[in-house]
This record gives sequence, structure tokens and C-alpha cells, in this order.
Amino acid sequence: MAQFEYTGRDSSGNRVDGVFEGASEAVVLSFLKGQQITPVSINATKGKKTSQSIKLEFKKKQEVSIDELTMFCRQMRALTRSGIPIIQAISGLAENAKTPYFKEVLSKVVEDLAGGLSLANSLDNHPNIFQQMFVSMVHMGETTGHLDKAFHKLIDHLELERETRRRVSQALRYPISVIVAISIAMIIVNIFVIPNFASVFAKLGADLPLPTRILMATSEFTINYWWLILMLVTGTVTGVRSYLNTDNGAYKWDMKRLELPIFGQIFTKIILARFTRSFALLSESGISILQGLRITARVVDNRYVSECVEKMVSGIERGDSLTNTASNSGLFNGLVLQMISVGEETGSVDALFNEVADFYEEEVDYDLTRLADAIEPIILVFMGVLVLVLALGIFLPMWNLAGAMT
Repeated sequence: MAQFEYTGRDSSGNRVDGVFEGASEAVVLSFLKGQQITPVSINATKGKKTSQSIKLEFKKKQEVSIDELTMFCRQMRALTRSGIPIIQAISGLAENAKTPYFKEVLSKVVEDLAGGLSLANSLDNHPNIFQQMFVSMVHMGETTGHLDKAFHKLIDHLELERETRRRVSQALRYPISVIVAISIAMIIVNIFVIPNFASVFAKLGADLPLPTRILMATSEFTINYWWLILMLVTGTVTGVRSYLNTDNGAYKWDMKRLELPIFGQIFTKIILARFTRSFALLSESGISILQGLRITARVVDNRYVSECVEKMVSGIERGDSLTNTASNSGLFNGLVLQMISVGEETGSVDALFNEVADFYEEEVDYDLTRLADAIEPIILVFMGVLVLVLALGIFLPMWNLAGAMT
């Protein structure tokens, strides 16, 4: 169990501070609602963990695929609609789990359920698999008695996430393949082709033009100091990865990748589509705006955007409107802000955020279809420059010799 420090207002408007021990923020939120306290902030502090949780935490990090998680939700939806007890349902799913790690996690969930924890609390003990939004949706399903509907919404969310990843991967496949092919071709030319021409030119004893001397020097350096090049590449990759694993490095990269040429705009729209769709899903389930924003800030997979969303939460806590805080965040354009404003005025924030999510997803589809067209000229120019350098370096001395002989 973790401990949470909370701040809120009671029915008279007086400030209330306290500490509550629970498995998740959703549990704390439910407790505060029962005490007629409006939460202002909920922050996790260090709490005790079970020995089994600690054991799983220190194991080598493993992942459960989004397909397996989607299948888990489908099966749970069917089983809960059939009236099968939760413990029996998850026990059966644990026996048939594809991966040993997921089987172990589901077995631990069954133990927690048998020990008296709710399904949401049991899932929350494994945050590397079940994100906060997943746990919150399950909690609301348990609270309202519509757990099957909660799993149905989670299925839609996971399938949309999978489809977005598939489209991005498909769009990047062509440029990555071309870059890899060019890199392999350059290595082959440097190691095997240019040395043969260099020996021919050396026998002729003619003065070589500058492009040829550059190619020969590059080839000689590659052959003699390949180990140094390998060390530099390995060290650079390791250093960059280590820096990106730090809080400061990850934050700066998350901010810079939204500014990348061509790709930055696509990354931004994908993140905002995920944010707006997740927030709409939580809002539809009855979760408050503040709590919904806090949860979605953790699932957008971008620390810079998460910070912007947290600033929106702070603004709303100070009494500002959702539209103004969204405008101050700098994340949304004028059309989207207008849609958010209409949703806030009409009391249909969830519906309007779904419309915003649809808008961003359509924009992502359009940008991804144009991605290959935008990258292709750049790749063609790059390949043309390489071919020109190779042609000048290899054929120019031949032309000079032919001209001298005539």
C-alpha cells in the first residue's frame, strides 16, 4: 500500500489536509467523495510494499504487448458480462496467459483479490503493465457496477493506440529502409570498391583531383581505424542513451522532438490525440476534470506535455477556466480552443474532447499519408549528392587520363 497526502475543501469550504493509505489515487478519491471532501491535490508519498511486489519490482523489466493486454480486456469483458466471479475469471486467464511474466502478474492479482483488495487496487500494484488510466477506469467500473462497460472502453482505447503505432511504423518504414541501405552501400564502397581504384591510380602515378583524394583518404581511414570509428559510434550512442534516461535529458528530448522538421508536427498531434481521447474517456466515466487531467498527464508519454497539463491543473485549482488554462498551455490551436470553450459552456466536455481527438486523429492520418511524399525529395537529393561525389572521385581521374592520352 502507498500513502497519499491530500488537500481538499469540505462542504463549508474549509481547507482539509490529511494522509490516506491506499493502493491508488482512485481509492483516495473515492474515500474523499465519501467524506464529502472536494479534492484539490493528491500526492503520493513513500509507503510500504508487500514482499511479492518488491520481488516483482526488482526483476528484470519485462513488457506485456498491447495485443495481449487488449485480449485480456476482451476476455474480462465477456467473463464479467457472464456473471463469472472476478477471482475465477482471472485465475483462468492466468493459466492461459501467453507469456510467463503476464501469467505471474495475473497470479499475483488473484492473490491480492483473495486477500480482500479490489480489482483496481490489485491491478495498481503493477503500474508497468496497467497504467493509471487503466486502473481508474476499472475502479469506476467497480464503483458503478458496470465493469463490463469499463473494459469495453479500454478495448477501444487500446485498439486505437495500437492502430496509431501501426500507422506511424508503416510511415517510417520507407525512410528507415532507405537510410539503412545507403549506410550499407557506403560501407561496402569504402572498404571494397575505392581501395581497388586507389591501387590503379597509384600505378598510373598521375596527379589525382581533390574529390578522389578525399575518397581515398576516407577509405584508408575507415580500413585502418575501423575500431576507432566503432568505439566512437558505440560511445556516442551509449552516452546519448544514458543522458536521455536522466530526467533532464528525457524532458529536453521530449520538448525538442516536437520541434523536429516534418516529424515534430506529427508527434505533437499524436500526443494531443492520445491526451484528448484519454481525458474524454475518463470524463465519460464520471471522473472529475482535475483528476482526469492528472491521470492523462501520466499517459501522454511526453514529459514536456505532461508538465503543460500539470500547469493546466494548477490553473484550474486557482479558479481559472479549462479554456483559459488550455490556451495558456500553448498546446492547442484556435479551432481546438473554440471547441473546448463550447464544451465547457454547454457542460459536454467529454463529447467535445472526443471531437477534438477525432480532429487530431484525422490530421495525423493526413500527415502520415503525406510523410513519404515529404521525405522522398530529401532522400533523393541526399542520394544524388552521394552519387555525384562518388562519380567525381572515381571517374574524374579517368577522364583526365583519357584527355591526356589524346
